[in-house]
This record gives sequence, structure tokens and C-alpha cells, in this order.
Amino acid sequence: MNNINWSQKLSSRKFWAALIGFVTAILYAFNVAETNITQVAGIITAGSTLVIYILTEGYVDANRSPQQSEETNQN
Repeated sequence: MNNINWSQKLSSRKFWAALIGFVTAILYAFNVAETNITQVAGIITAGSTLVIYILTEGYVDANRSPQQSEETNQN
């Protein structure tokens, strides 16, 4: 239970959708204006897109064979 795969969690669309839902509910509970809630949800979505891209590229780079790396560096 202590071994949490954070890269897998952070690259999950379900995680980000749940986070947006949670934050939206909290903001509604505190009577935050709907335009601000929309902006916060947009910021979380943009951040999640960036995190998923970085983790995916890191995974692809880590699994690239040495031969593929040399070919990429020569181009």
C-alpha cells in the first residue's frame, strides 16, 4: 500500500477529472463565482495536459532502445 506509482496516478485522466470535480464542489460550497470556478477548472485541465505530456515523453524516452537514440541524435 505504501508503494504508490505517482507517475501512473498523475497521468490518469480519471484522476484529473476527479480532482476537477472535487475542487469545483469545494468552490461552489464557498459561493465562489461561476466564472472563477470555470477558470480554475481550465487551469487544472491545462496543468494536467502538461503533466501527462511530460510523463508520457519520459516513459517513451526511457523505453527507447540505444540504437533508436543514436538515430535520433544523428538527425
